[in-house]
Amino acid sequence: MPTEQIISQTKTWLTSFIIKYNICPFAKQEYDRGSIHYAVINSNKTEHCLQAVISECLRLDAQADIETTLIIYPDHLSQFDDYLDFLSLAESLLIAQDYEGIYQLASFHPQYCFEGESPMDPANYTNRSPYPMLHLIREASLEHALKSFPHPESIPERNIKVTRELGIEQIQAILSHTFSVNLKPGK
Repeated sequence: MPTEQIISQTKTWLTSFIIKYNICPFAKQEYDRGSIHYAVINSNKTEHCLQAVISECLRLDAQADIETTLIIYPDHLSQFDDYLDFLSLAESLLIAQDYEGIYQLASFHPQYCFEGESPMDPANYTNRSPYPMLHLIREASLEHALKSFPHPESIPERNIKVTRELGIEQIQAILSHTFSVNLKPGK
């Protein structure tokens, strides 16, 4: 699948679910500013996928106008357990490369399931995405945003409530729309 289509589908997921339902109260501002970078990694080799994490840290180091990066893995990590193993490796790599406290990772996967929850619980969709991906976040920016947000500890509870009220069928319909996004000729 073309990189542009993967990015377009990811943007549709962001706007039609994450932003529309305020799953991440900070996403809209960065989306509107155009400060989200989308890195599509077309490799099924774990070492290449890990190298992409460091490459994107270096990009953030060099480009202050990019606030955050979504590293998308359309060809790798389709199994959630494999993805969790990869996430652990990526977090260890950030520490080994002295990025602990500078950047942090948030995790998204099409099969995301919180520990101890049913896979059919709509609350899992707070971390479900069209493709396996890592969200690379500037830690200082996140801390600043959380200070100005009233009761940030209430965000997860609010998201669980919203997703359960939407219900799994409506959320799946929203995500189905994400995959129906195709590029128009010439785009």
